[in-house]
Amino acid sequence: MSNWSIAGTLNVVPAAQRTDLVAEPVAKALAAISEPVGLAEIDPGLADTAEFCAAYSSPLSASANCVVVAGKRGGEVRYAAALVLATTRADVNNVIRRRLDVRKASFAPMAEATELTGMEYGGITPIGLPEGWPILVDKAVADSPELVIGSGIRGSKLLVTGALLASLPGAEVIEGLAN
Repeated sequence: MSNWSIAGTLNVVPAAQRTDLVAEPVAKALAAISEPVGLAEIDPGLADTAEFCAAYSSPLSASANCVVVAGKRGGEVRYAAALVLATTRADVNNVIRRRLDVRKASFAPMAEATELTGMEYGGITPIGLPEGWPILVDKAVADSPELVIGSGIRGSKLLVTGALLASLPGAEVIEGLAN
């Protein structure tokens, strides 16, 4: 699994070999994925994207961040995950708000996001999210040949293709999701 050009100094193994290094919902979801997924153990203190990229010589342009967004409509809270390149920002106030069909959308509070996903803050990933959640994938992410994403915990990262992320259950590729 060392054929990931974005791996920098990471020691990458097949994710299926080290499910002990991912959150439980991620491990369950990985079992259903046939495409190769790499996994690298990292220092949990270096999980934040900029620190991770600097410490492990992985290009910032090959990192994708997953954020949990919430909005209300008729008393019902609607959640979605948005996946954007680390060099961009998710357009929560326009694109995501319209997609969720809510008056106001914002990042879900940390405690809510971690409780609902079963993942650690700073490690939330689109693989293994609650069933029924839309996964909004920026077109630039979907078009990326290789990406580093969270693993559900802060102590590891997953290496995937944009095509894999675009094929996840509930995934929708959206042009202009990020700016």
